[in-house]
Amino acid sequence: MTRSASSSWREGLGSRLTLHYVALTVLLSLVIGLAVRLSYVWTAAHGSVISSLANKHLQLKELRLETVPLHGLDQRVANSRKQVQDFYAGRIPSNYSAIVIRIGELEVKSGARLSRVQYSQGHRGADLAEIAMDASISGEYPQIMRFVNGMERDQTFFVIRAMALTGQQGGTVNLRLRVSSWLRRSEADSSGLPLMPETPGPDFGLPPFGKGAE
Repeated sequence: MTRSASSSWREGLGSRLTLHYVALTVLLSLVIGLAVRLSYVWTAAHGSVISSLANKHLQLKELRLETVPLHGLDQRVANSRKQVQDFYAGRIPSNYSAIVIRIGELEVKSGARLSRVQYSQGHRGADLAEIAMDASISGEYPQIMRFVNGMERDQTFFVIRAMALTGQQGGTVNLRLRVSSWLRRSEADSSGLPLMPETPGPDFGLPPFGKGAE
């Protein structure tokens, strides 16, 4: 092989190697770029999935917290109904006569004296009807307080609506008193008591005497 041919052959080989290096460099650049792109896409997608899962977890936790008060609701409703039934059985008088008898017993026990006692029907609810008592009560202060305290602590459900001083002579005090108790509506209907006037009268919101049943 001549010297000129050998030189031409080396130059051609160098050109091909250069082309191969250039092509390899370009290919590596494309591979690296693609890898970077795939890594970015994967990171974004992975982050989105993680964020979505975190949001779902928070929503589930909030939902559980919201439903906590509902756990055991059936049992609480049953307990409430039983408490209402026990209250009716233990503290609501069976009939109108039971109210009259119990007030008479408290009067005797306290030593105070009731007069001009009047009963009437007040507000009527779905199950119960109010039975209102208006009366004058007289006696020494300790006697009246025994009567009032006895009513407030009695097993029969009494609510003192109003008291108004009407006079005092010596050690005797005279008060006007309004007390409420309740009956089942059927018992109130059979009591024959008149309805309480809707418009309050004088004397501390107490209606005038002569409007109820004694």
